[in-house]
Amino acid sequence: MVGQDGAGKTSLAEAMLHVSGRTPRMGTTHDGKSYLDYDDEEIRRKFTISTSVAPIPYKDYKINLLDTSGHPDFIGDTLATMQAAEMALFVIDAVAGPQVMTTKLWREAEGMRLSRAVFINHIDREHADFEIIMATLHARFGSRLGPVTIPIGVAEDFRGVIDIIRMKARYFDKDGTSERIEDIPPEYLDAAQTARDKLCDLVAEADDDLMMKYLDGEESLTQQELETLLDKAIAQELFIPVFVGSTIIKQGIQGLMEDIATYFPHPRHHGRFRLANGEITYVDETGEPAAFVFKTVADPYVGRLSFVKVISGVLTPGMELVNSRTGKKERLGHIYVMMGKENNDVKSAKAGDIVVVPKLTETKTSDTLSQSGTVAIDPLPLPVPQYPVAIEAANKKEEDKLGTFLARVVETDPTIRVSRSEETHQTVLTAMGETQVEMLISRCKEQTGVQAVLVPIRIPYRETIRKTAEAQGRHKKQTGGSGQFGDCWLRISPNPGEGYEFIDEIVGGKIPRGFIPAIDKGVQDAMLEGFLAGYPMVDLKCAVYDGSYHAVDSNEMAFKTAARIGFRAACEKANVVVLEPMANMDVTVGEEYAGAVMSDISTRRGRIVGTDSNDAGETVIKVRVPYAEVVSYTKDLRSITRGSGSYLIQLEGYEQAPADVQKKLAQAYQEARSAGN
Repeated sequence: MVGQDGAGKTSLAEAMLHVSGRTPRMGTTHDGKSYLDYDDEEIRRKFTISTSVAPIPYKDYKINLLDTSGHPDFIGDTLATMQAAEMALFVIDAVAGPQVMTTKLWREAEGMRLSRAVFINHIDREHADFEIIMATLHARFGSRLGPVTIPIGVAEDFRGVIDIIRMKARYFDKDGTSERIEDIPPEYLDAAQTARDKLCDLVAEADDDLMMKYLDGEESLTQQELETLLDKAIAQELFIPVFVGSTIIKQGIQGLMEDIATYFPHPRHHGRFRLANGEITYVDETGEPAAFVFKTVADPYVGRLSFVKVISGVLTPGMELVNSRTGKKERLGHIYVMMGKENNDVKSAKAGDIVVVPKLTETKTSDTLSQSGTVAIDPLPLPVPQYPVAIEAANKKEEDKLGTFLARVVETDPTIRVSRSEETHQTVLTAMGETQVEMLISRCKEQTGVQAVLVPIRIPYRETIRKTAEAQGRHKKQTGGSGQFGDCWLRISPNPGEGYEFIDEIVGGKIPRGFIPAIDKGVQDAMLEGFLAGYPMVDLKCAVYDGSYHAVDSNEMAFKTAARIGFRAACEKANVVVLEPMANMDVTVGEEYAGAVMSDISTRRGRIVGTDSNDAGETVIKVRVPYAEVVSYTKDLRSITRGSGSYLIQLEGYEQAPADVQKKLAQAYQEARSAGN
């Protein structure tokens, strides 16, 4: 179940659970009484964050529903889940139409060669128009979409659907659990026949012989031929069925489940996975036991839960499987079938099914387990997180607890990255967006009691010099006994792109050789502290060319201190400047947003290096921009492009910061020093 937040994915799943008799009432998200959105954060925010599994017994089948998030921050979880399905059912609001996340996930499904279907929800809402929504779907996603149900009435007049496959009208009771089937009303016959002809046109392509007869003008497909070819046509993406209904009043739900069980791709016939070696493997109940881990959850009470798709064979509790990545054995202590947060032990799970295995210590998301250890599924590349924040514990004594929590998060969510910057002394959490970060902070408090806080992320500026300058560094201190004495003359000069270089020009023993390394160390320590704004200095040469010493009072510490004094004195005359880190970005947006994005980049002191277009017809804008201006660009780009834009960023090189930026950084540095920081 995929699509935009608010389209009704969870409501559809809840309606199917209730209509099938799986739940005693229909769960709802708006009042926090959903069977599937049970997490505290999901209840508070009123949208799906993490995939829930809903197994529905229907006739002779079990339909595994995977209810995914439609929020862009959690697209990684959604994409990982799509790998475990034979079908993506796109839920689309009848009034709002296909929105940004729907389009993005549709393209991902196309790339995965995943069969698709559409459920147009809320057809009973005011301003709903079936003809308009179908035209929009055809314009956006192509002509292979065709309705298998059309509404009888729309908005407040909606009262049932016409089943195009069986050419009957279906009217449902208020509870959606029973229906009456009648002939199609006369006023809908033409529309139904048009939809039927479209259906036959597309489905006939699944059989070459029937297609030739069809093109030669022979009679249309028989009912048996149509029903025989439907699942094949859907599995081969020749036909994308479109259903219509309303989850709130549970209309069109029973017919949808019937067609899922009858015509949607069965894993035994259509479950396919790409192996790491490039070969394709298929779901096979007779093969060696093997399973693919598509999702991992760290439950505070149960421990780690691994959501697995059984690829081949039969899994049983107590079985030992080998992780193809680590080569280590994992024992399946229990096998659960999940329904929302409820878990039930089962004695076996056969190929094609989706189950949960607890406490697999060495296994992570995207790992493959098999009896031989030689089966390795090629995981889908997940989106790269681009939203960095600096995070720390409000109570410094709880930093270790925070670190443990973040390490556990990284193990279970591949779209979260955590690093420690030794330069800025910050823990940097990189996520998909602001909402994902807020959720993690909330869960950290809930699960560990640690209050995590965000602090401004420190940009790794640098300093350098633009002029050659000389100065004396003299340190003399007498404290009663032996004192301290060090005296050196230093010359510093720019060394663009070559880093730091120290040169010993002392002749005549004016400074003994044993003290020269101390002068070098003193200079490097002073460079690390910075001069203008407190940032490390780079790309300069330093030569010691004169000085003096005292036979008794001179020592390494004295010359190290003298070097620091001399270096800072030389910097006073060397025109020290601040360098800012630069970023190269590829910003991908729809053509309609390209102008607005380029204008925004210009206000951030960025330069447009060039533009290109990708296979999807989007514009790729290549940008060179100061990193400080785009460190949190995720929020702004989503705002400009209504959530459709994306970007990749890479730090590369430094450039001199403008005078106003340097002044601001220097002022902040002086204020911090004055405050004793």
